[in-house]
Amino acid sequence: MRIDKFLKVSRIIKRRTVANDACDNEHVSVNGRPAKASYDVKEGDIIEIRFGERVLKVRVVDVKEHAGKAEAGSMYEVIT
Repeated sequence: MRIDKFLKVSRIIKRRTVANDACDNEHVSVNGRPAKASYDVKEGDIIEIRFGERVLKVRVVDVKEHAGKAEAGSMYEVIT
């Protein structure tokens, strides 16, 4: 699954267009490297997202095409 879609489905970022813009502006990195919106997310990847001064670092636990509000949080675990 593309990283922009993963960020939306997992509800880390609410809209896919915002996730796409974050990738284009190099606010998203995977395993220490800047990620394009088309990057294919795999279980075990470490995603780092910069929201201004704040940095969110998560590990991908599960990749699902669709997830309800209750399931979204189980797709990743927060590292920092």
